[in-house]
Amino acid sequence: MALKTPFIVTWRPWRSHRLTETDNLSHPEQALDPPPYLVPHSQEAIRILYRDADLLIVDKPTLLLSVPGRHPLNRDCLIERLDAQYPGVVAVHRLDLDTSGVMIIPRHRESLSRLAKAFQDRIVEKTYIARVMGCIRNDTGTIDLPLTRDWPNRPRQKVCFEAGKPSITHWRVLSRENNTSLLELSPETGRSHQLRIHLSAIGHAILGCDFYAPEAVLARAPRLLLHASRIRFAHPTSGAIITAFSPPKCMTDYG
Repeated sequence: MALKTPFIVTWRPWRSHRLTETDNLSHPEQALDPPPYLVPHSQEAIRILYRDADLLIVDKPTLLLSVPGRHPLNRDCLIERLDAQYPGVVAVHRLDLDTSGVMIIPRHRESLSRLAKAFQDRIVEKTYIARVMGCIRNDTGTIDLPLTRDWPNRPRQKVCFEAGKPSITHWRVLSRENNTSLLELSPETGRSHQLRIHLSAIGHAILGCDFYAPEAVLARAPRLLLHASRIRFAHPTSGAIITAFSPPKCMTDYG
């Protein structure tokens, strides 16, 4: 088999040298990659909220990846489980491992293409419910803070006014109790960890958040109290407006 591109190996002999007591042997320090994080297998069932020939709408449980992880042992995910029953399903958007709630799952490539454009054009409306630390004084507000990757601490993100991408989150207080606030969140953009870092940046981290919350706030809940409760979009084939709901069951016990 001929190679299309030449592969050239060059070799140059090194001159031998006998070590003496004054020689200094050293090598540059190499950073070792941290061991891979193995996701615990969620035993919670995936609820099918809606189904037709073009798409599924499902309720993703917490501690389940949306798509396979990079490590071979992190293959278990929402798409893999659904594909066993509905072959050909693909992902058009994601929820974080710790986030539960409603997701749209295309069942074929044409549906994927049309839904992907809808997400790109920001015409898919998404609503989340979160319980955060502290009683927020105002009833409504908007967080407009640009975000970028925090490379030394990946997969974390950070606020960066110089290189960050525009990121906007609207919020509304639903209730206040026990030094916490229950919020309805409507993101205009869909950056990774956007809701978590935006709320942390204004001093109201989400309870149970292991990335951006102080230890005391992390300890207030056994899981991330963030849930995708509603999604509204145009059906990729019929154009009919579909609104799907997933009531948050995880918020009431931690107020």
